[in-house]
Amino acid sequence: MSNHGGKTVFIASAVIIFALVVVGAIFPDNFGAGAEAALGAITHYMGWFYLISVFGFVVFLFALAFSKYGKVRLGPQDSRPDYSFFSWVSMLLAAGFGVGLVFYGMAEPMSHYIEPPYGDVEAETEAAARYAIQYSYFNWGIHQWAAFSVVGLIIAYFQFRKGRAGLVSSVLSSMTAKKPWLRPYSAWLDVFAVVATVMGVATSLGLGVLQMNGGLNAVFGLPESTLWQFIILSVMFCAYMLSTWSGLDKGIKRLSNLNLSLCIGLMVYILVTGPTVAILETITMGIGDYLQNFIGMSLRISPYSGNEWASSWTIFYWAWVIAWSPFVGTFVARVSRGRTIKEYVFGVLIMPPLLACLWIGVFGGAALNMELNGDSVGLAAATEENITVALFRMYELMPFTSVISLVSILLIFIFLVTSADSASYIVAQMTDNGSINPPLYKRVIWGVLIAAICLTLIAAGGLTGLQSAAVLAALPFTFILYLMVYVLMRELRADRKAMLTQLYRRHGDTPVGADAFEAEELSEEEQERLRRAPVVVNRRIRG
Repeated sequence: MSNHGGKTVFIASAVIIFALVVVGAIFPDNFGAGAEAALGAITHYMGWFYLISVFGFVVFLFALAFSKYGKVRLGPQDSRPDYSFFSWVSMLLAAGFGVGLVFYGMAEPMSHYIEPPYGDVEAETEAAARYAIQYSYFNWGIHQWAAFSVVGLIIAYFQFRKGRAGLVSSVLSSMTAKKPWLRPYSAWLDVFAVVATVMGVATSLGLGVLQMNGGLNAVFGLPESTLWQFIILSVMFCAYMLSTWSGLDKGIKRLSNLNLSLCIGLMVYILVTGPTVAILETITMGIGDYLQNFIGMSLRISPYSGNEWASSWTIFYWAWVIAWSPFVGTFVARVSRGRTIKEYVFGVLIMPPLLACLWIGVFGGAALNMELNGDSVGLAAATEENITVALFRMYELMPFTSVISLVSILLIFIFLVTSADSASYIVAQMTDNGSINPPLYKRVIWGVLIAAICLTLIAAGGLTGLQSAAVLAALPFTFILYLMVYVLMRELRADRKAMLTQLYRRHGDTPVGADAFEAEELSEEEQERLRRAPVVVNRRIRG
């Protein structure tokens, strides 16, 4: 895309976001009610489509990892990863749903304990507690990362192996090239991605600020007010501007490593000082229930009873991750250069969900055990009353309450800083023709705009409406994802055929038929010969 195209994406997305924020700020109640009604209608009528699509993405990714394409690298075949495994996983978690996990890690199991999924068991019983962990694992497990993984894999493949811009539109450029009348509209795919990203990040940042305010209220008695939310957001803004100034390798990487270290440290503390055996048994049981019911939960819905639990939780989550997939997927692609498709799939689909399940098992398991075996500890009531402070109410039942509360507030703060920083980076990339290193001024501009949007909506009470509006973007983008998967498979087949054809031609081997190209696995000897041979493997050979 030309520089003119980059300016078009920047201006169009800024105008659309500005218009949505103005409407959300001036008419927060009407805007919120309209957006939520539209979202409710879509999840009701298209919930089955979301369930099938996300499950299909999971199946596709694992099938691709185990296929003959699993050894293909996201970059030249001799490239190696840019980041260590620890740093890579840290950045995946920070750019994904790290802050949401802190928010819901204890509160979601407790919510399902109070109101069990699908009403299958009696509320606030041992059976309800078991069900709560099982469905919390499901909602935060492999499926949640499937949409992120698909977008990240496809963009990384085209960006680092094919040399195209890291944009949704560039992935589909081979299709629009054959249909000239579509070319003027391709930039709108990137506008769509920018708008969904900025709205999603602004609402997540705002909800995180509200939770931090709730935590400070619980620990220090500070009032939950717009003034304190402004102060928190201002400090956060200064922090992520400093991180943005430092760049990807220094800012986001270091903060992400610190975050993961704090997560592990906090989990170990709760495990050791809490009901240790009960927590370990909860994790073990939860993993067993999750794996045993994996397919059933993936496609479960209520066509006869009219139960709306799936729409309120699972389907909403799936819509949210699809809407966020352009942002998180583009960031995941940026930090995954040099990994094979198999390494990528298992790293992205296993490690963040595993950490999420461990976190939920530790915090949710501890809270459920305290609630079932304690004498009126009141965690269920606290969750119902105010979900933003439920975690801090649990800390009051543990040693060194103030210390672990402060560590959790710091954890939320750093997660929000890294999310805002990575969002500024990716949105700047999207509005700079997919540049791997977008200019600092664009990263700063988007960082300022995200903070301004967040502050405006906190003051006006329009956060929930904008969140619902952001999630509405998931439905059309699901169809775009299907097109991206189709283009990827077509290019992978062509890439493999070109690679083997050039290998045989260069070394004088006997040519083989087209069927053999499709069926043959690349041997270790062929891999070594490819590394030694100065061939260009990313040039598509037709015929």
